[in-house]
Amino acid sequence: MSASSRLFIGGFFHVECYDRSGKLKWESLAKNGVTTPGLNHILDVEFHGSAQSTTWYISLIDSSGYTGLDPTDTMGSHAGWAECTAYDEATRPEWTEGAAAGGVITNATRVNFTMNATKTVKGAFLVDNSTRGGSTGNLFCTALFTGGDQAVEDDDVLKVKYTLTATAA
Repeated sequence: MSASSRLFIGGFFHVECYDRSGKLKWESLAKNGVTTPGLNHILDVEFHGSAQSTTWYISLIDSSGYTGLDPTDTMGSHAGWAECTAYDEATRPEWTEGAAAGGVITNATRVNFTMNATKTVKGAFLVDNSTRGGSTGNLFCTALFTGGDQAVEDDDVLKVKYTLTATAA
């Protein structure tokens, strides 16, 4: 490794949508952008002695009112997007990641969102607060579906896997 090596950290959400009979309707990837506050959190925990976040949660980005993602977005301030809360689960589903191996960490078991309305979903995000629709917590990353917005209906189930990779670039 040369002295000019740089760290790259990023990931993607893999989302599958199943209808009420269990038939796959669509699947999409959403490559994330790590927010500046997310990067600061990593640096503060690893190099400044701040407390780590021990539990992370996945949630969805609504297409309604969407104008854009910003690297400076936080859970308390993200004017260009809103969280989609049209699902039955009482809280944001927990991302239960396994141990890192080869610079990769992921959840072996997908998290589920049981939709309770007809909506259009734009992407996903990772945060360390379980409160559905909440405005606090560390917003680690946001991501838009690479194939564009995706329609969901009542009783559709979204199954989400998040994979995070760290490499020397």
